[in-house]
Amino acid sequence: MLTAAQDSLPPAPLHRPRGAATAYGSVIRGTEDPRDIEYRVLARATALLEAASLAEAGPAELPAALHENRMVWTAFATDLASDENGWDMVLKARLLSLTRWVFAESERVLREGRSPRALCDVNRAVMAGLKPDRTESDRPHSDRPHSDRAYSDRATSDSNTAAGRTGPG
Repeated sequence: MLTAAQDSLPPAPLHRPRGAATAYGSVIRGTEDPRDIEYRVLARATALLEAASLAEAGPAELPAALHENRMVWTAFATDLASDENGWDMVLKARLLSLTRWVFAESERVLREGRSPRALCDVNRAVMAGLKPDRTESDRPHSDRPHSDRAYSDRATSDSNTAAGRTGPG
């Protein structure tokens, strides 16, 4: 039975902070190049999507991976919509359109049982744009594209191809 003292406690967070990343997160965000951070979170989300698509993955892994990927894209959209974001309006619009596609494709993966491969391909295309100087041999295996086609730093055109679209979103 709950006591009055327990009733006044704040609710526990859904995701509990863990390790050095939590302790040093603000320092890392303050000193690390934003493109490196974006690359890293996309690589992590992509690795989760790939692991969730394996036959031995548990039933909760795919929804959790899709949620993580959507959180990354939500953060991107928030940054793009910010007045402080200095990117030109055309690029912002393309990336925001891509965010809409990521959300719609995530729903299709969940509801229709599609493979998350297109989401992984889009993430990799954006990663290539963030780090165009990174060579194939420098990348960890989980960061490598499934196909042999080279990704350009024009993430939106590559991701439209991955999404099966030929025009603007």
